[in-house]
Amino acid sequence: MNEVTQIEARQGWMATLAKAPAGLLLKAWSDVGIVPEYDWLRVPEVGAVMVRGAMGGTGAAFNLGEMTVTRCALQLESGAVGHAYISGRDRKKAEIAALCDALMQTENAAVVRARIIVPVADALRDQRANKAQKAAATKVDFFTLVRGED
Repeated sequence: MNEVTQIEARQGWMATLAKAPAGLLLKAWSDVGIVPEYDWLRVPEVGAVMVRGAMGGTGAAFNLGEMTVTRCALQLESGAVGHAYISGRDRKKAEIAALCDALMQTENAAVVRARIIVPVADALRDQRANKAQKAAATKVDFFTLVRGED
């Protein structure tokens, strides 16, 4: 796998871990059965980041507001380093996300992908589909009637 593909793959699993509901991630982690030894490089810490937006996605950027995030970094005994940035204040979720990130860089990647990444990604996809279906049910189609000229 070339470097760009590896970076994109890592971005994908880190995004999935960051978006995962905490309860789902905790349950998936407990089902894996891997308990790696690790050292903290950065213990989970809570802070805030500025969220920026743009009108229509193309307009001038503006500061939308602050968002609470938790970040951490750890290193497995094998040397693999895992990072996590998640929204909110859940230190345990950040720890598990960082452990998954580190394990995805080891020989345990297939197990973590099959038991955590894929099920969480499927659950997120189902959640988005349910929201889209509910929104579609409330959709109103507007149309223009042609009036005859008097």
